[in-house]
Amino acid sequence: MTKGKKPRAFWKELPILIGIALLLALLIKTFLVQAFSIPSDSMQDTLQRGDRVLVDKLTPWFGAKPQRGEVVVFHDPGGWLNETPTPQPNPIQKVLSFIGLMPSAEEKDLIKRVIAVGGDTVECQGVGPVKVNGKVLKEDSYVFPGATPCGDRPFGPIHVPKGRIWVMGDHRDDSLDSRYHQNLPGNGTVSENEVVGRAFTIAWPINRWSTLPVPDTFDQPGINKAMGAAPAALGLAGAVPLVIWRRRKLTAGRNPR
Repeated sequence: MTKGKKPRAFWKELPILIGIALLLALLIKTFLVQAFSIPSDSMQDTLQRGDRVLVDKLTPWFGAKPQRGEVVVFHDPGGWLNETPTPQPNPIQKVLSFIGLMPSAEEKDLIKRVIAVGGDTVECQGVGPVKVNGKVLKEDSYVFPGATPCGDRPFGPIHVPKGRIWVMGDHRDDSLDSRYHQNLPGNGTVSENEVVGRAFTIAWPINRWSTLPVPDTFDQPGINKAMGAAPAALGLAGAVPLVIWRRRKLTAGRNPR
């Protein structure tokens, strides 16, 4: 009778298990989900300084685009964070952030709410309200209590180019968002290519856990006017040949051969 192979000692397998776990964590961070830390008060009360949010990085790989009302993380488009010092993490923090087990302190990323997307016209006159494609946004559910819709920066009307987004912080009096960067390339808009992904939940601290849904005001009829007109136009274009064909058939049936 042959003896079975002696199982390898656990301590010898431990490095392999750790290596696999780190590889999986790196793959998850790169392609699926990444944690980010909130460094400022610009998204109060939706997000508080020190919150950790999880960002969906998967759906953009399948062509998903930022949508109105979503909270998104994006890279500095250039010049937005010039005056913000970059903290220097210790070696352990660097390793943990590299594999996605903690937010990176070195990356220059921002987090804001998408207010308008490519093709939209957005504006905020006087003290507000904010309008997208002529529709008033009811923002009481997410704008910081006591803050006006425009803060101290009325703007627009601004036409958002295709492939770009207009973003604003929920704390309008404490957010250096699209309103404050209209003098830069893009006129305050952010390229969709700079978007890391959508923040979909607050993961830490535990007592702050919650999802980050799109507010109902962005679902109101007419806000998507430009896109809504397209199906109607296509339907009309398709119907015209059918009507002409039917009229010709009826006319031919009435005439004697």
